[in-house]
Amino acid sequence: MKTILVVLDGLGDEEIPALENKTPLQKAHTPTLDKWAKEGKTGLLLPVFEGVLPTSEEGHFSLFGYDPQEYGLGRGIVTASDAGLELKEGDIALRGNFATVKGDEVVDRRASGEKDLKKLVKEIDGIEVDGVKFNVGLAKEHRIGIVMRGKGLSVEISDSDPHYIEGEEGLRKVEPIGKSKEAEFTAKALNGFLEKAHEILSQSSINKKRELPANYILTRGASNVVKLPSFEEKYGKKSACIAGDDLYKQIPKLIGMDILDVEGANGLPTTNLEGKFKEAREAILSNYDFIFIHVKATDLFADKGDFWGKKDFIEKIDENLKVFDEFTGTLVVTSDHSTCSITTNRCSRDIPLLIRNKGTDKTEYFSEKECRRGSLGKIDQRNFLTKYVFTK
Repeated sequence: MKTILVVLDGLGDEEIPALENKTPLQKAHTPTLDKWAKEGKTGLLLPVFEGVLPTSEEGHFSLFGYDPQEYGLGRGIVTASDAGLELKEGDIALRGNFATVKGDEVVDRRASGEKDLKKLVKEIDGIEVDGVKFNVGLAKEHRIGIVMRGKGLSVEISDSDPHYIEGEEGLRKVEPIGKSKEAEFTAKALNGFLEKAHEILSQSSINKKRELPANYILTRGASNVVKLPSFEEKYGKKSACIAGDDLYKQIPKLIGMDILDVEGANGLPTTNLEGKFKEAREAILSNYDFIFIHVKATDLFADKGDFWGKKDFIEKIDENLKVFDEFTGTLVVTSDHSTCSITTNRCSRDIPLLIRNKGTDKTEYFSEKECRRGSLGKIDQRNFLTKYVFTK
C-alpha cells in the first residue's frame, strides 16, 4: 500500500495555562485531523535520543528506521554532507557554529555574514592535530561541517556547544564519553583543533573589521561516516521527500530518497503548504510508493514561546491537509520530537501519532491526551514503520 508520512516538526507540547491548560494541538480547531483520527488509529511514539534532549536528526533517522545509536549517527554527517565535504568511512563528522566569544563567555552562538564566513573557513580548513586532518566547509548561514580524518577516532565525544546542555552557558571542553583510548584521543585532537582555530580566527584581518568577530567554533552532533542502506533497499519502496529546510532534505538524501522541490517551500511560517501537499498527492499517485513531507514552522513557533502562533499554524496545516481526504493509501501524521512552548526548547515528551487506513479504534480527535487512549499504545520510533505502517 502506498504511504504518505507527514511530519509536523515539534508538534507535541505541554499544557499551557493561557490555553486553558491545553496544548496548542488540543486548543487548535482541526476538523481534518480529528476526522482522520476517528477513521484510523492513534498512539504515541517514544522519542529516541542519547543526550538530555532529543534532536531532529535522531528523530528523523529513527522515524525512517535507521537506529542513530546503532550507526553512531548525529547532526555532523548531515551538515558535512550539506557543506559538500568528501566523506569516507572511518571519518568523524561534526556540526559546527561560527560563534563570538569573549573569554569564556559565548556572546553570540550564531555569528552571521556568509561572505565573511566563507573566507574564514579557508583560513581554518586543513589544520592538522596529532596526525588528524580537519576538513572544514561552510553549510548555510553560520553553520559549518567538520570532517576529522585519521586513525583511532571515535564518535564517543561530548558536544562543545553549551546550548543543548541543561544548566550550561559558558565554553566547555570536548570530553570523551567513556574511557576508551580512541574517545580520549579524539577529544584531545578536537580540542587542539578548536584552540588553533580560535587563535587563527582571533588574528584574522576579517574578524578585526567585524563588530562581533566570528572567532570560535562550537561543535556538536559527532557522527560516524557510514554507508547506510537506501530506503528502497531496506523496504522495497521508491521514496521521495518534500521539505523546505535543508536539514530535512539532507537526511532523506543520505538514504537515497528523491528530493522534490516545491516553489515557496521554505521551512518558515510562510511556507507553501498548499503546494507541498498537492505535489505529494501527485507524486504518490504517479511515481512513488512513499512520500515524506516535512513541515518546520510548528517547531519554530514553540522555539519562540509563541503558543498562539503554533495553535494557529496547526489550524492552517489542518485546512490544507484536506487535499488527502480521498487518498486511499496509508496516511501517517506524527513528529520527530515534541517542542515545549513554555521552556522554548524541544522536550522528551511522547509524540502524538495518527495512522489512517490501518483499522480503527475509539479515538475521537487528534491530540497528545487522546493519543494516550489510542489502540497503538506507546511505540519505539525506530520500528513503527515496519511494525505498524508497512504491514498488510
